[in-house]
Amino acid sequence: MIAMQEELNQFERSEVWELVSIPQNQSVIGTRWVFRNKMDENCIIIRNKARLVAQGFNQEEGVDYEETFAPVARLEAIRMLLAFACFKDFVLYQMDVKSVFLSGFINEEVYVEQPPDFQSFNFPNHVFKLKKALYGLKQTPRAWYERLSKFLLKRDFKMGKIDTTLFIKTKENDMLLVQIYVDDIIF
Repeated sequence: MIAMQEELNQFERSEVWELVSIPQNQSVIGTRWVFRNKMDENCIIIRNKARLVAQGFNQEEGVDYEETFAPVARLEAIRMLLAFACFKDFVLYQMDVKSVFLSGFINEEVYVEQPPDFQSFNFPNHVFKLKKALYGLKQTPRAWYERLSKFLLKRDFKMGKIDTTLFIKTKENDMLLVQIYVDDIIF
């Protein structure tokens, strides 16, 4: 229960949704909880994780979403980045973005059911209208990629012509490379 409440608190902080009356002529997507135990190197459980996901398999193309494609770095591109970094003696860092998909804005009107076991006492028949992407939606990876790429391009990064998950910024003799792989970033 604590892990589920932490997930919902993250939704509040990120302003993922708002509780509204069920709209007419709109499909409502179900939600479900996915649980995972995080373990240390000795396989001892150190944390219980709960993630609320939309049941995106119910979404209909053209009705609930338009576009789902999001570029993903190919393994060969990451290998080339690693080889280039070794050749140039660059220091590389890897970052896993926590709750990454909750950062992507969605263009479509999407409504989801209230989370199981966490329905509003005052409004049990209401649904959530999403402001941001939710795990499980078909358009979620694209929403995250669009937000991050726009952020980098506004800061004078250049997108790779062949690999659109690679962003480069140069200033005099300095170079910053950013490689996006879903919710991981190598820079």
